[in-house]
Amino acid sequence: MIDVLRTLFRPRPSAPDRDIAPDLAVAVLLVEAAKADGHYNDDDRHAVTALLDEMFDIEPPDTADALRTRAEAAQAEAPDLVRFTRVVKSAMDHDERVTLIEALWQVVLVDHHRDPHEDALLRHLAPLIALDDRDSAQARQRVLARNGQGA
Repeated sequence: MIDVLRTLFRPRPSAPDRDIAPDLAVAVLLVEAAKADGHYNDDDRHAVTALLDEMFDIEPPDTADALRTRAEAAQAEAPDLVRFTRVVKSAMDHDERVTLIEALWQVVLVDHHRDPHEDALLRHLAPLIALDDRDSAQARQRVLARNGQGA
């Protein structure tokens, strides 16, 4: 009986991080950012797809939609984001991670509104992908300037 209980409560091995492709990890983080304010609509989906296409130069265009769809499923099933941020941190150099945080801000600001949940998520993600608050703030300012939104 004790052995049965031990088996039930034994941590189950999860798929190693190396089984997650970097593009999928990035896509999951973008989807998470798009959903952070509690709304996930066609504008958010389009923004995620466009950023994936731009970041990874995906051909043909519908492949970016497929990656986004896989990311939505992975994000919905994931208990947390750590396994995805680990992949990003190990697979991408500093400049690529800065580009990612900028893309995350782009997704968050697609509706021209900063929700406190979105701010909290980006503050949480920056150190997990080995960036500091300054990198994130500068990325946010660049996105705001590009969008004509001001700081």
